[in-house]
Amino acid sequence: MEDNAVKRAAEIIAGGKLVIALTGAGISVESGIPAFRGAQGLWEKYDPMEVAHIESFRRNPQKVWQMLSELYQIVLNAKPNPAHVALARLEQMGKLTAIITQNVDALHQKAGSKRVIEFHGSGESLTCLKCGKDYSIDDVDLKQIPPTCSCGGILKPDIVFFGEPIPPYALEESFALAQKADVVIVAGTSAQVYPAAQIPYTAKQRGARIVEVNLEPTPLTGSVTDVFCQGKAGQILPAIVEEVERLIQT
Repeated sequence: MEDNAVKRAAEIIAGGKLVIALTGAGISVESGIPAFRGAQGLWEKYDPMEVAHIESFRRNPQKVWQMLSELYQIVLNAKPNPAHVALARLEQMGKLTAIITQNVDALHQKAGSKRVIEFHGSGESLTCLKCGKDYSIDDVDLKQIPPTCSCGGILKPDIVFFGEPIPPYALEESFALAQKADVVIVAGTSAQVYPAAQIPYTAKQRGARIVEVNLEPTPLTGSVTDVFCQGKAGQILPAIVEEVERLIQT
């Protein structure tokens, strides 16, 4: 972790009037949740078109639920890590307006963040594909594959599968914020999945500064990123937030 980059990132955030964060799977890896892409990614183990496309779900829900059941066992036992906690602290300090997350694990909310836009939906709730009844994950028997509604219909998590649209509210709210933000913190995302990956570019076109925290460079790094902090989000974000706190108190 480069101290210089952390200090520059903190200065940009401390000086920002409307700061937003865009987070991806990488921010939850330190909570024990596997990323989707990369060497240890979920898509190395499963073909996303077979287990994460809405048509695959409709065609063979049992097969898709075998993957989902495995993922739920991990996600439901996961705890927020220092990266989630740092962003929640930044919001409490009045320096972070909203988090736009591609994650469906609710760890930002569990860490204390209040304004979280779930761009790809949430795994905390499910809907019956037959009658439309809503369920909380706490009320679903995940040992039954696939889990079913009282009407006999199959339950689908309220997450956005490939082939499904982004929830309209999340899309509109995210891009409205991107057009107004003067700082965007990008953390733990490969910036390869659109339309979420467009958010930093939209903000940059409006003059925003981009602070990127990632293990490896991304398509953003050489194009729109102003400060690149390379390393684990769980180490870098707390260091940045500590420095922001120091700057706004002096």
